[in-house]
Amino acid sequence: MAGPDRARLLVVDDDEEACRLLEEVLSRDGYEVQQATSVSQGLSRVATHGPFDAVLTDLRMPGQSGLDLVKAIRERDPSAVVIVLTGFGDAAAAGAAIRAGAHDFISKPYDIAELRAILGRALARRRLAAERSAATAPLGDEPEPGRELVGHSPAIIGVMKTVARVAPTQASVLITGETGTGKELVARIIHQFSDRAQHKFVSVNCAALAEGVLESELFGHVRGAFTGAVAARPGLFREADRGTLFLDEIGDVTPALQTRLLRAIQEREITPVGSESPVKVDVRVIAATHRDLEALVRDGAFREDLFYRLNVVSIHLPPLRERRQDIPLLVDATLRGLARKHHRGPVALDPEAQALLLRYDWPGNVRQLQNVLERSLVLAEQDVIGPEHLPPELRENNAAPGASGGGGGVRLVPLAQVEREHVLAVLAACQGNRERAARVLRISRRTLSRMLQRWGLTGASLSASDPPDRTG
Repeated sequence: MAGPDRARLLVVDDDEEACRLLEEVLSRDGYEVQQATSVSQGLSRVATHGPFDAVLTDLRMPGQSGLDLVKAIRERDPSAVVIVLTGFGDAAAAGAAIRAGAHDFISKPYDIAELRAILGRALARRRLAAERSAATAPLGDEPEPGRELVGHSPAIIGVMKTVARVAPTQASVLITGETGTGKELVARIIHQFSDRAQHKFVSVNCAALAEGVLESELFGHVRGAFTGAVAARPGLFREADRGTLFLDEIGDVTPALQTRLLRAIQEREITPVGSESPVKVDVRVIAATHRDLEALVRDGAFREDLFYRLNVVSIHLPPLRERRQDIPLLVDATLRGLARKHHRGPVALDPEAQALLLRYDWPGNVRQLQNVLERSLVLAEQDVIGPEHLPPELRENNAAPGASGGGGGVRLVPLAQVEREHVLAVLAACQGNRERAARVLRISRRTLSRMLQRWGLTGASLSASDPPDRTG
């Protein structure tokens, strides 16, 4: 494989061995590669040997971070292609990097084929856009912990990648998933990363309003259009003009209102109730539902043409029970946010309480987890949440995750699978720091490294304080 026109790349990673290996692989692919082991050294390379066609940088480095490098490079060259390499639990940092102008991110341990594909697409886009100037959105404040996508499970990483790619476009998005999985949160992040971020994000729950009320809410009405319409109302489409309109529970909209929505999206205009004069609107529509819209289309309960208008890009949010490895990270992020909200110092979770959280099936998903944590934090007089602070339904839930009938509450899976899940959960709770994880597990770091190697996770990220393991 040859790099297109000997594209020039800069690899920045404080792990010298990782840096060298990536340089070796990409050089074999035909790229001209330079490496740096710190942000300052990377910026020096850019100043003396730049510009580079693409920069690949780790996020977590001592001193200045990869985010600092992203911002510095994009300030020099708004069209620069920067790809960030993220580790366990770095979802928020990766999102901040995308907001700062990074082209994409890939999680460690990364698949080299995926990295090649991302790099190839990025360089192709750069060549196509060589004569266009790309505007860079200001970074703004960091998202509050508990108010951003959190997790390192493959499903959530996939969601974050889709969000990063679709946000700068004008495409309609359909978000699916059970109640409480965070559909509105994803919609808000898409808006926040888009070029509409300076305008309004307007949300409406379509299942919460009767048809006549919802019609008036969406399209507005003129004075006297119906009994009680003592004043004109612009409606949510006009309120969201140049911004984003989030239609939650779109699957509950009646057929008559579906027709009006289709016209509004297709024609980019609305007609207020009681008026005959259409009004032009510029709105990006993001819809969400917990229902199976395709099944509703097959049953004739939902318009097929509206479904395809809404489903330009689809994002599915998995239930929390299918991504239990994200629970420790969600707990950490949520408790930090709640501690600030309730003016408390740092609050930790007792290991036994965390075990109960990991065992529970969470029918209400992330929203239920956040509610449970807030209740527990309020009840805990000290700075540790124990099992006694959790709701009765969690304390009484003795079945392990995925328990099936006939097992007496015992998981009917191989012991090796349970071992793997537990080790990865501890590693995630320790923010990827192998030294800490090994101490918690009461095994040597070498043993931990060998276990990760056996599971094909030798590239699992280390924290900034965790030196590269060269013994595993």
